[in-house]
Amino acid sequence: MQFDDDADLDTSEVRDVRGSRIPGGKATVGGGVVGFVALLLGILFGVGPEQLGLSSGDPEPAATASSAAQVERSCRTGADANRREDCRIVAVVNSVQDFWRAEYERRGGRYGDARTVMFTGRVSTACGAATAAVGPFYCPGDRQVYLDLGFFQELRTTFGSSGGPFAQAYVVAHEYGHHVQNMTGTLARSQDGRQGAGSDAVRVELQADCYAGVWAHHATTTPDEKTGRPLLTRLTEADIRDGLDAAAAVGDDRIQERFQGRVTPESWTHGSAQQRRQWFSRGFTTGDMARCDTFR
Repeated sequence: MQFDDDADLDTSEVRDVRGSRIPGGKATVGGGVVGFVALLLGILFGVGPEQLGLSSGDPEPAATASSAAQVERSCRTGADANRREDCRIVAVVNSVQDFWRAEYERRGGRYGDARTVMFTGRVSTACGAATAAVGPFYCPGDRQVYLDLGFFQELRTTFGSSGGPFAQAYVVAHEYGHHVQNMTGTLARSQDGRQGAGSDAVRVELQADCYAGVWAHHATTTPDEKTGRPLLTRLTEADIRDGLDAAAAVGDDRIQERFQGRVTPESWTHGSAQQRRQWFSRGFTTGDMARCDTFR
């Protein structure tokens, strides 16, 4: 996975509050390993604390910056993205949104941008307060993606994913799939609280996987709005395998087998490892969001 060294990164699409302090209030999910494992079975790659029953009511006060805004200072070019993990996330966000803007324009619509918020520990959102234990999520209330970079280490050590830069890109692209669903109205179908292998909650997650694959299909050909050249210049078969491996690693059956010793499809919220690989592959192979109808 390689970015154009000379490309300019748009850091306005990422808000960096890492190292910030949230005054007052309290987080709704316990931190540390216990809180993390308790949430593994149902909410990884979710769509926001309020859908998960984690909202504490009104959002907490905004974070007070301390050592935040590292990306604005350090992530200037594609060369930075090829060297630094946080800059890589900026570049992926730029690439994903470049694609969806172009796709919406091609279809006669208009894409609404969504920022990614990098945080550490805990964060306040329009969907309620959350800790890093929730994993990456999208909040439809403020149309932002929330990401603690520490999750990528958990993806390798806790879930057994092979990791790699494109595994991270898959995570980001999946969350932006939820943003697209929010714009189309599909996301609301996951909010009835039902679980199970055939539930709308699972179908929404699998569609977000497919949308991530659609972006990957076009990633090396979508021109950057400033340079007219693709921001992502190389994506290898090994990169795609890393993405597929990450998708499978967070399948409900894999997580349940690992942490509770048995598989209970009636409690699935995201789909099996095979389903997640299948739908990402469908998006990547076809490059067509119309082929991502998981509700048919």
